[in-house]
This record gives sequence, C-alpha cells and structure tokens, in this order.
Amino acid sequence: MLISLFRSGSDLVTVIVYILSTLLTIFLVLPLHECAHGFIAYKLGDDTAKREGRLTLNPLMHIDYIGAALMLLIGFGWAKPVPVNARRFKNPKKGMALTALAGPVSNLLAAIVAGLILNGLAALQWNSILPVNDFMSYVSAFFRFLVAINIGLAVFNFLPVPPLDGSKILMAFLPDKYIFWIAQREQMISMALFIVLMMGGLNGILSVANTYLSAFIYWLTYLPFMWAF
Repeated sequence: MLISLFRSGSDLVTVIVYILSTLLTIFLVLPLHECAHGFIAYKLGDDTAKREGRLTLNPLMHIDYIGAALMLLIGFGWAKPVPVNARRFKNPKKGMALTALAGPVSNLLAAIVAGLILNGLAALQWNSILPVNDFMSYVSAFFRFLVAINIGLAVFNFLPVPPLDGSKILMAFLPDKYIFWIAQREQMISMALFIVLMMGGLNGILSVANTYLSAFIYWLTYLPFMWAF
C-alpha cells in the first residue's frame, strides 16, 4: 500500500496519515487479532496462549517485524501466531475453526468501528458542527485507511490456504485424511502462497472481495447516521 501511494504521487501528508493508520493497526489491531484467537481457545478449554502470556494487547508480545514491515509496504502482514493446542478442545475440528474465525472477525469489528467514526464525522460536518477543511479531510483519510486495512486483513485471512485462518475453518468440514495431507505439506503450501501473493496472483480475487465487503461495511456504518444527512 505504501508503495502504491508513492507510485500514485500521493502528497506527503497523505503518506504520513497512511503510515499512522498502519502503525495503529500493527500496535493495536494485530495484537487484538491474535488475542482474539487466544481468548476463544481459552474459552474452549485450551489455556496455552494464557500460560505463554499471549492473552494481552501488549504489542511487544505479538509483533513480527517482517510481518509489520510488509504491512507498511503492501498492506498485508501478520503478527506472531498465538499457540493453540487443538487436543485440549472437546471437539478439535470445531474448536480450531472457531478459534481461527475469531481473528478475521476482530478485523471486521475494527473496520466497523472505524467506519462508524468516519460516518459520524461526516454527519457532524454535514450539520456544520465540525468544519470542512484540510485537517478534517486528513482525519477522515486516517479512518478510511483503517477501514481498508482491516477489511484487507479479514479478506486475506479468510483465504482457505495454510497458514491462514481460512484453512483452519475449512478443515472443520474436511475428512481427516485430507487434513493430514494438508498438514504434511503446510510449509510448502505456505511458501507457494507467499510467492503467488508477491507476484500479484491473488490481486484480482482480493480486490473483488475487498470491494464488495467495503461497500457492505460502509452501508452498515452509514445506517445509524442516516437521519443526520
């Protein structure tokens, strides 16, 4: 994303606003994503994350520096995965699926919160309670970036490819023999995913999914403020 902004000739303030919104994602939203995994796992009977001190929003416990750098540069990144022991779940398949689902859902919730703030600011400006000026336009841009980043993270993590959360959700519906086959090749599949992603092979799919989900999130977060416009 940062690379795209430079290529498109965005002004310096817009680039700074994007960096600030990404840093907030790295230091708050990504830890929330991982903490959500650990919290659901804990509620389902696995205390591994709690014992290792990962049920916290402290970013120092979650940051992966390569994932953070990629988050800034291309808009996709990751934090350190929260450890989960599926054998501690009463139903391992269901437990892993619900634990995995918690991550992207936390990103969707973050996007909704940012969308509500953005539409709330627009409503206040429409009713002349807040001024319409350059400063407010950059504040709005900050929250638009937050919406976009979190929707991008949610869509990306829903891909049913290891090691992404979507693969663990998919495995809840697969026979054990297929799960074993995927587990044996997870490292190779993960490397292939990274290469395809870097080559832009998933850009079309991700773009379409982001567009439709963004439209839904903006519609949903506009509803509470309809009366104000």
